[in-house]
Amino acid sequence: MLHAGLDLSRHRLDVHVMSEDGSALEVTTAPPDRDGLRSLVRQVERDCGTEEVLAVIESMNGARFVHDTLELCGWSVEVADARKVKGLAPLACKTDRIDAWVLAELSRRDLVPAIWLPAPTVRADRERARFRLHLVKHKTALKNRIHASLMTFGHPCPVSDLFGVGGRELLDRLEFPEPWRGDIEASLRLIDELGEEITGIEKALRAAGADHPYVPLLMSVPGVGWILAYTIASEIGDISRFASPTKLVGYTGLCPRVYQSGETDHRGSLAKCGPRYLRWALIEAAVHGARHPVYQERYQRTARRLGRQRGTKVARVDIARRMAESIWHMLTSEQPFAPAGAAQVLAA
Repeated sequence: MLHAGLDLSRHRLDVHVMSEDGSALEVTTAPPDRDGLRSLVRQVERDCGTEEVLAVIESMNGARFVHDTLELCGWSVEVADARKVKGLAPLACKTDRIDAWVLAELSRRDLVPAIWLPAPTVRADRERARFRLHLVKHKTALKNRIHASLMTFGHPCPVSDLFGVGGRELLDRLEFPEPWRGDIEASLRLIDELGEEITGIEKALRAAGADHPYVPLLMSVPGVGWILAYTIASEIGDISRFASPTKLVGYTGLCPRVYQSGETDHRGSLAKCGPRYLRWALIEAAVHGARHPVYQERYQRTARRLGRQRGTKVARVDIARRMAESIWHMLTSEQPFAPAGAAQVLAA
């Protein structure tokens, strides 16, 4: 078997191919597009023979395209966790060519910290939910900008919804100098356009979530609606890849960093090592779920213990971790949410 290390940059792919005994067989570069990758496969076959090739590339934007294209060409490709690679092989001198050699060497020694790659259907589910959130953030930023303009020129906001019918009539009556008046009108047009796009995406999410096996179960969790349920389901993927609820909680990145040495045991900030969209969805669910009787007492107790400054933030993270543990049990057993010891299932 041949082992190939691939280091991807914006304009090229550095390649180091070595044999089982560690000798270099091919050190080259290739364009990171479809034609360039196909030419690379033919070049390696011509120069190194038709042996099976196991390639490794670090996780980054574009790595999945390289993975899919090379696998269609007959190579076996693994995507390595970039942070774990750095921990396994710290380098005093770092270049793209050296990085490719390191990845090939890790493959030869069977030390690749490979990550799980979602199937194309799961990637599509994630993209729908993530793009909706992306548009919502832009829409919120435009609304905040209009509110800031009101404060800048001393205009009160007596209506509860500045962007409803009454609020828009108020904005038409208020006086703003240029260019602020033009900025507000342009922002309102963009808000309407983004709202239409978000509505269309939500219809697609609802249609796709109707057939998803996890979404109905997740909607039984306190604080989880159908949008959050779809987001959590798409970010988790296949629940069977997590051997325990602790593994799922670790994947969310909601656990604190641990620094231990001798008698020192220090807990730092959150690890944030998993998908940030999954963390967002769980924290968002915890904000609403903290008012549910199942979590309310624990949330209030934690918030009081840690004080006003950071108590509520830590309490929400704690509830989000508890929700992640419950979600593992629910999806593994295919049962709706129920608190420990409950005689009957509780719905959100």
